[in-house]
Amino acid sequence: MNPRSPRRRRAGAILVGLLAIASVAACGGADPQPADSAASAAPAEGVTVTMWTRAATQAQSERLVAAYNKGHKNQVKMTVIPTDNYQPRIAAAAGAKQLPDIFASDVIFVPNYTSQGLFLDITDRINALPFKDKLAPSHMKLGTLDGRQYTLPHTLDLSVWFWNKDLYSKAGLDPEKGPTTLKEFAEQATTVDEKLGQDGKVSGTFFGGNCGGCYVFTFWPSVWASGGQVMNPEGTTSLNDQPAMTNVFNIYKDLYAKGITGATAKEEQGPTWTGFFPKGGIGVMPMPSTTLGLMPKDMKVGVAPIAGPDGGESTFVGGDSVGISSTTENADAAWEFLSWSVSDEAQVEVMAKNKDVLARTDLSDNKYSAEDPRVVLINSLVAKGQTPYALRFGQTYNDPQGPWLRLAREAVFGDPGKVAQLNTDITKSLQQ
Repeated sequence: MNPRSPRRRRAGAILVGLLAIASVAACGGADPQPADSAASAAPAEGVTVTMWTRAATQAQSERLVAAYNKGHKNQVKMTVIPTDNYQPRIAAAAGAKQLPDIFASDVIFVPNYTSQGLFLDITDRINALPFKDKLAPSHMKLGTLDGRQYTLPHTLDLSVWFWNKDLYSKAGLDPEKGPTTLKEFAEQATTVDEKLGQDGKVSGTFFGGNCGGCYVFTFWPSVWASGGQVMNPEGTTSLNDQPAMTNVFNIYKDLYAKGITGATAKEEQGPTWTGFFPKGGIGVMPMPSTTLGLMPKDMKVGVAPIAGPDGGESTFVGGDSVGISSTTENADAAWEFLSWSVSDEAQVEVMAKNKDVLARTDLSDNKYSAEDPRVVLINSLVAKGQTPYALRFGQTYNDPQGPWLRLAREAVFGDPGKVAQLNTDITKSLQQ
């Protein structure tokens, strides 16, 4: 998931009908592909496989491909497609039987592709991996359909809390102790704002108040941390009117009412919501883990798991999964790259070396991440986080015209009495 630009997901609403038609043309029907019969074959040498990825995860994908190509006779030719255009391009390529050998997908939309038969069944290949049980569980869950597995984790982005240690010190807070509950988060944000916010240059916290993807990425982990859920397991019934979600909304509603959230939080639509914290004027706020390496070198930043009102910890496990297209003629060579991409070598010497979140839970404390306890913490959350499943996720939760954004805005800025009806609208959208 790329919550920093949730409006890009609007293409998901357009894709539903197109993808159904395209996948039938490409695969001879909408049934998932049968098990890969060549699961144990050795790849031929000197094969070039094609791969598509979206621009949102370009940097990590390029590093993996470059390292693989340097050490293997087989090669990967990668094409980066603008995120705005990615889903329509996949649909069009499926309809024309011109899918690449390998393609990545925002993990949220993997169930759509697996249900339409666009990925090859690689269950037997995955089962042969000695570390199969250590692969990022949320990504593996969304890549599984009817007990068969179709994708591997590719790139990961987690939601965490960042706090500005310098602002904490100036506000009289302990700069080494970030929040451990959502209530403490609110208290610390309030202290920073009250002590330092008189000139309008400092705010206690910030969030994307007009951005469905931002709410999902940053509010839902507090629900999970408290033991609650936002949907049923099938992704067809909304639970966003239940106490676990209501309690989270109420804390943010109170922060906004007191002016702790910054002047533009209500209007923030997503593209710039992560740009305020690096400027040094926000005390504490939820952020994508991938932005840690983009912070100014002289900024002292603490990192904490997102907690529920009274404790616990969780995260939204976003990013991309990757699979082999069901129409490939190079399944063995494609698998050679995919399996290498989750190997010790790739995960440690490529991903960890660049402070990226790892796709394997058993490698979270490695020689590179051990240099920064914050990175170790982020990697450790992969096993504790969740990635929600819903075939109509984009239309329901990310579309600016969808019912989720209306519910969230009423709960935080408007009339909470409307939440029950809006929750019914979410369920109707999920079941269409």
